Amino acid sequence: MKKYINKITISAFACLFLFAIHSCSDEYLEEVDRYSIDSESYFNSEDDYYNALVGAYDLLQSTYLNVILGEIASDNTLAGGESATDVTSWQQIDEMIHTPVNSELKNLWDWMYAGVNRANFILEFQDKTDFDGKEVILGETHFLRAYYYFELVKWFGPIPLKETRFELGDETIIPRSPVTDVYALIEADLTYAIENLSYTAPQTGRATKGSAQALLGKAYLYQEKFTEAAEVFDDLIANGPYQLVEDYDAIFENDTENNIESVFEVQYSDAEGAGFECLECSEGNVAVGFNGIRNYSGPVFESGFSFNVPTQEVVDEFEDGDLRKDVAILDIVAWAATYDATYTEGYNHTGYYNRKYLPREGDLNTGDQNLTNPNNYRAIRFADVLLMAAEAYNRGGISDSQAQVYLNRVRERAFGEANDVTSTGTTLTAAIAHERRVELVGEGHRFFDLVRTGRGAEIDGFTAGKNEVFPIPIEEIQFSNGNWEQNANY
Repeated sequence: MKKYINKITISAFACLFLFAIHSCSDEYLEEVDRYSIDSESYFNSEDDYYNALVGAYDLLQSTYLNVILGEIASDNTLAGGESATDVTSWQQIDEMIHTPVNSELKNLWDWMYAGVNRANFILEFQDKTDFDGKEVILGETHFLRAYYYFELVKWFGPIPLKETRFELGDETIIPRSPVTDVYALIEADLTYAIENLSYTAPQTGRATKGSAQALLGKAYLYQEKFTEAAEVFDDLIANGPYQLVEDYDAIFENDTENNIESVFEVQYSDAEGAGFECLECSEGNVAVGFNGIRNYSGPVFESGFSFNVPTQEVVDEFEDGDLRKDVAILDIVAWAATYDATYTEGYNHTGYYNRKYLPREGDLNTGDQNLTNPNNYRAIRFADVLLMAAEAYNRGGISDSQAQVYLNRVRERAFGEANDVTSTGTTLTAAIAHERRVELVGEGHRFFDLVRTGRGAEIDGFTAGKNEVFPIPIEEIQFSNGNWEQNANY
């Protein structure tokens, strides 16, 4: 978890990707078998639990993929890159022509289930050894399992569900659980975390009571449990330590990470190198280099691969006077003219870049600079919490006036002065959706916001009854030997 928690290497975690374990080398299979036999000899001390917790946190860094694909799949950005065949799996998702044969969806599935399995490993042996503060480690573990399962259910719908470690052969006997069952476990995990964590983390970057409350409210919102969502958001807003930072521009700079607006951040570091052969091994935010300006030479920023380029449509979504626009969107043509910078136009070039997560000058970028950027991912911000609370109050028919209060707190910062929305009903619903788009652009939420509110058809190429979820990777269907059916129409 960045520099705040020392990294560990546990060979037991080397090949815990669910069911994809079939594709591991014989050497790794031998290591896993040997470790499984001896697993009961672990968890004999506080250090053992702590080290296993670090391993469970580690897979959060691979969610760079979830973030960038959540934008590319939406109407916010185009895939970009060097050409139409540059990372073909991303191009297919951008055009909504992806199939079960998609290496990036396979990675997302594997990496999230690796996180689940690491959390399950701890919980399977949670009663083995007692020590002061164990409830905090277990609370964080429940949060992490909920986080990974939430990512899986929103991407793939019904999924295999288990509360102990997945093992070879489970794929042929464990069914894909209904979405309602997955959410029930997520809710239970987060309730446990809320009850056992405080608002102050033991170390920067670790989950807190506030992190768990925010994710629980979000899980309720995705299920349209609006009353429950409003209640948990109200408690968090009233009793948590979070506030909007005064300057929106300060949120996304490296020296302002983990600030008072941060409810949960994925920690990244540029101090350790990485390579393309194992992107999930990078301690840096891989998405940042992929977002970067192609062949850039000039001040402030560093070069990158020109993926995930914002569309003119999302640029035009910003209202006149919105101070967020120039923070969120880099107009490369205007920038180059002003600062005598040069660059190369990539595929799908729109003239715009995701400025929030562009590589900056001055980072160590150990090894390949495009893979080791230190920019944290602001997974849950207080502004997001306020907007989710506004949505719950409005769409749940609870109180449009309270929805306006939460919405207008975000707008006041955006415009530097009061710029209140006074509408009600469906007009207010649209205003909240607009605000989520411009406030959170580039942060990976847009596709799921559209789908969960029944607006997926606004995405070019989207097919209703199909593209609300993504296909289960073909390898997993094959491994299940007929136990699992593919998602509809894939």
